[in-house]
Amino acid sequence: MYQGETLSLTRLDGDFLEINFNNQNGSVNKFDSQTLNELREAMVILKQAESVEGLLLTSSKSVFVVGADITEFSVMFNATRDEFVSQAADVNRMFSDIEDLPYPTVAAINGFALGGGLEICLTCDKRVISASASIGLPETGLGIMPGWGGTVRLPRLVGFNLALGWIVSGAPQSADQAMAAGAVDLISEPNSLRKDALNVLVDLASSSPEFLSRRPAKLGPVAITAQEAAVAAEDACNAVRSRQGENYPAAFSVSELMVSACELSRDDAVSLENHAFFEITQTSQARALTGLFLGEQYVVKQAKVRNEPFAATSQPVACSAVIGAGIMGGGIAYQNALKGIPIIMKDINQAALDLGISEASKLLNRGVKRGKLTEAKAEAVLSRITPSLDDDSITNCDMVVEAVVELESVKAQVLASVEAQLSSIDSVICSNTSTISINRLADSLQRPENFCGMHFFNPVHAMPLVEIIRGEHSSDQTIAAVCAYALRLGKKPIVVNDCPGFLVNRVLFAALLGMEMLIAEGADFEQIDQVMEKWGLPMGPAYLSDVIGLDTIVHCYSVLLKGLPERFIEIEPSRSSQVLFDGERLGQKNGLGYYKYSKNDQGRPSKTADTSVIATFENLFGKAKAFEEQEIVSRIMGAMGMEMVRCLEEGVVASPTEADMALIYGIGFPSFRGGICRWMDELGLSELCAMGDKYSLISPLYAPTTALRVKAAKGEALY
Repeated sequence: MYQGETLSLTRLDGDFLEINFNNQNGSVNKFDSQTLNELREAMVILKQAESVEGLLLTSSKSVFVVGADITEFSVMFNATRDEFVSQAADVNRMFSDIEDLPYPTVAAINGFALGGGLEICLTCDKRVISASASIGLPETGLGIMPGWGGTVRLPRLVGFNLALGWIVSGAPQSADQAMAAGAVDLISEPNSLRKDALNVLVDLASSSPEFLSRRPAKLGPVAITAQEAAVAAEDACNAVRSRQGENYPAAFSVSELMVSACELSRDDAVSLENHAFFEITQTSQARALTGLFLGEQYVVKQAKVRNEPFAATSQPVACSAVIGAGIMGGGIAYQNALKGIPIIMKDINQAALDLGISEASKLLNRGVKRGKLTEAKAEAVLSRITPSLDDDSITNCDMVVEAVVELESVKAQVLASVEAQLSSIDSVICSNTSTISINRLADSLQRPENFCGMHFFNPVHAMPLVEIIRGEHSSDQTIAAVCAYALRLGKKPIVVNDCPGFLVNRVLFAALLGMEMLIAEGADFEQIDQVMEKWGLPMGPAYLSDVIGLDTIVHCYSVLLKGLPERFIEIEPSRSSQVLFDGERLGQKNGLGYYKYSKNDQGRPSKTADTSVIATFENLFGKAKAFEEQEIVSRIMGAMGMEMVRCLEEGVVASPTEADMALIYGIGFPSFRGGICRWMDELGLSELCAMGDKYSLISPLYAPTTALRVKAAKGEALY
């Protein structure tokens, strides 16, 4: 009856119709503009069809429909209110037409039915789900809300409280959870899903009063009073506030919408949803979170694209090695073994090997306790790690990560030794370093084209980012191989060019130096932490310094003060971190830093103020005084932002997307702000330049670049 590139409409035996989603242009079904246009065309034919007994919705892909096409959101976000509401109303009319068909409808849900994919299923009279499938409305995680009837139909199906919880959390629901909630009517084995769904449809058609009796509840108000709904919504909002503060407004907006709509008819509630959907798309959080979603896809795609020229000759890593055990080496070994890559953990010290194995075992035992691994699986993973004191053990490895102490002379010596031990001239060597020049380390090698940096973030198992540092001689094939390796490890590789501090540490330490300058002017570091955590950082800069370790902080400063002396300038009379380090305070490593630490009931470090630090700073910098919150934010984030602008202009990082994702993955930059570049765009480049000019007399870190001024004058943005 109809055949498009993303779906078809077919007449089956017994006068049943089937809409089958089968996107020929991609691996999954999604509601992009083409699919919606084809659905619109199919619906015209469907409504004109005669002698129809029922409609079946199915998918020929491994998923039902994953939702709307996020790549088209920028167009949607830029629409006027009238354009936006008109487009949303058009889709909702289609969905309501399915719901109002004069014969029964059944959806067969396989894989995932998310967002719009679930919303179209909710229009049906019944839903049959594969035992391995899941459903959900994840839109609040993108800073938006369900916009094609999800806030209207779900509460009328499963009840207001449960629907609100699903939508506010955005969490996927398993087949069992969906069945228990009443969101689906039957769980089927995957290989019999379509057959079972068709049988349900046939049964419905033969007993028409049953499906007709269900429909009035879907068209009228929700079975709850407005007062009861308001109480439930307030509870849900308070739960969100306790986890996320006020920084993710989508949950609050959808709660308000659902309370307002609960006493309305379906059509009036859908109309209210259309307008609320527009309002939430105009927030900075929606732009940030959808940008983050696209950024995650972009980073992975870039890593894969790098390997395309070498796909015919490249082979996946068969055996890897980490040189240097201990905590970091053990973490790298664990990640390899967990992902199925056999790894040699090489060290010159048996105690270090024991510590590395202990670290891997600890992580595996934690997985067993949490039910993520069986004991047999944990043992199998651990068996892939071979600890060794023997130099010859790494001979046949094709990927080697050097992770010895952060001293250039030691690393250079180890790298040269490793290269000499490898049997293949094509083996790749990486240095896990956070500060040492890859170009200088390459001088110790005979084949520098096979060498690059691979900066893992600690703890390795938890931190998604890996900085791949390209040296002057690193070949494209080497970079591609290391990116592919990082993806296999479950990491997000971002390629940067060699420079002092690379990317993440360079811009992070600009922000930390902003804090140090404030403290030297008499600011209270506790106030700075409180302000920046309120702004959205997972921990304030002083607290972060303690977590990193003040010995590491001082070392990194030395690299940047030497490597970028035109902007990273020593503070008079002294940097607070140096003062603390000189007083043998290392942060959480020895329980004394900006704060002092003791173990809480869970055995984790808990910080409290230390009067001796306050007294020391008062003697050096004067009695602490309060600063305006906005000045604290501007001084810290402005320094980070301007340094990131320079990194982009110098080509240290290729794009604002990769720059932002590096900070989100690497330091936990707040997702609702989308990254430092997204924050600067939201602020506006003209305002950014004005802020930089205001503080440039304090430090050249804040001075806008010429290119940034040109962009600002043209009204351009970084994205």
